[in-house]
Amino acid sequence: MALTAEEIARRSADAMWARDDASKWLGASLDAVGPGTATLSMTVEKHHTNGHDICHGGFIFTLADSAFAFACNSYNQLVVAQHNVITFVAPGQLGDRLTATACEVTRFGRSGIYDVRVTNQAGRLIAEFRGASRAIEGRHFDDMAA
Repeated sequence: MALTAEEIARRSADAMWARDDASKWLGASLDAVGPGTATLSMTVEKHHTNGHDICHGGFIFTLADSAFAFACNSYNQLVVAQHNVITFVAPGQLGDRLTATACEVTRFGRSGIYDVRVTNQAGRLIAEFRGASRAIEGRHFDDMAA
């Protein structure tokens, strides 16, 4: 019996999450995943803040990059980042719950483009991220045994 696109996305995410020590260390949670989409969130804690007493941009980037990774890996194909860019719009504050929502823009050949919006608990835009992906050899799980 063939898996649905949603089942493939979930199984791919489960396989990735099992090995994703960086996102877990960050304190992120994988809130949702679907074909070409993913949502991760984290609460800004004291160890995430920088010398301005706001969330360090590297942690915001990491959250967005992780959402991007789960979105572009949702087809049971190993995919890595080719390049990405982030624009910081507003600071993340201590105690904020940041949510990164990734959405596929397009896939073509072995490449893809994904947009990620990072917002706080009030829906305020914190950052916009665009990632370009590249499929490589390999799968997250054996889909022949499904």
